[in-house]
Formats: sequence, structure tokens, C-alpha cells
Amino acid sequence: MILINLLPHREERRKRRKIAFFAGLGVAAVVGLGIVGGWYLVVEQLKSAQQDRNKFLATEIAKLELEIKDIANLKAEIASLVARQKAVEDLQTDRNVPVHILNELVRQTPEGMYFTAMRQDGQILNITGIAQTQERISEFLRNTAYNSEWLVKPELIESKATVVTGANREQKRLFDFSMRLTVKRPQDKAAAQAIPASAPASAAAAAKKA
Repeated sequence: MILINLLPHREERRKRRKIAFFAGLGVAAVVGLGIVGGWYLVVEQLKSAQQDRNKFLATEIAKLELEIKDIANLKAEIASLVARQKAVEDLQTDRNVPVHILNELVRQTPEGMYFTAMRQDGQILNITGIAQTQERISEFLRNTAYNSEWLVKPELIESKATVVTGANREQKRLFDFSMRLTVKRPQDKAAAQAIPASAPASAAAAAKKA
């Protein structure tokens, strides 16, 4: 018996193609959604890991900032202690300076000259006194400028003639003067003595380079 299909075979083929096409689209959509979902999960995991890393770094940075503050405080305390220690050392070093100043004034003051007032302000020594002649004042200035170990840079502020009446009513012409000197501290002397010792070595090194 022969069977004859009277249905249009072209329409059946089109239907099958449509079904296959939509099935393919559905599969592609499912696969695309799966890929997108997987990528989203990966991105979320990376984001979460980066956030954890950022939190860790922020915590460590906060710790380091605290340590830096502690170090800065320690440096400030050390600097303060060093300054105090230097102040104490300077006081211990300078406590004998007045004795040296008085001895130096006795050594460098010529005859016919005496002091009426003396005031020290730091390294500046202000002196007022009376001299028989201007030459005595000049001699004292020369002595302190070239021969003194503790008094340097003498500067005459004022010198004026005055008449003084003695015990027997004899009038004498004297000179009132005021001057300023710089007191050399012991540490300055040590530094000045160290410079000549190092000078020959530097000169020898320069000659060797030449």
C-alpha cells in the first residue's frame, strides 16, 4: 500500500528550522546568562578581596602613623634632654668663667687705671672706669685685643675728661670711660685650639691632591 503525504513539506521544514532557531537562542541566552552570572560572582569576589585588602592596609597605616607619632615624640624628648644636658654642661663649664675674667682684668689692666662698675650679659662684658690718661685706655684695649685669653673684641664706647678733687683739695684731670668686651667661653677656646691642629692635615691633603 502506497502512502502519500499530502501536507506541504516546505512548511514543516520551516517550522522545524524555527523551533531549532529559537531553541538555539534559548541555549545561547542561558549560556550568556551563566557567563554573565559567573563573571559577576568573580568580580564580586575580587571586589570583596580588594576591600579586605584596603581595610588591612588602612589598619596597618593607622598603626604606622601611631608609631611615627611615638617616634616624633621620642625625638622631641631626646632633643629636650640633649638641650637640658647641654645647658647643664654649659653651666658647669661657665661657673669658673667669672674667676678667669677677674684674673684676666688684673693681668691686662695697666697702672693708673681702675674700674668703677662691671656687668656681664651673656658673653658681653660692660665696664666703666677711670684712667689717668688716654694712653692707659689704649693700652688696655691693645692688651685685651692681642694678649688676652678670655677677653676679646674690645670696643671703646665713650671716653671723656673729668676733673676730680682729691683729699687735699688738689684737682686732677682724669678720664671717665666705658667699653664693651666679649668673653671667650671655654668651649670656644677648645674649638679654637682644635682648628690649628686640623689645619696641617687639611693642608697636607690639599697638597697631596695637587
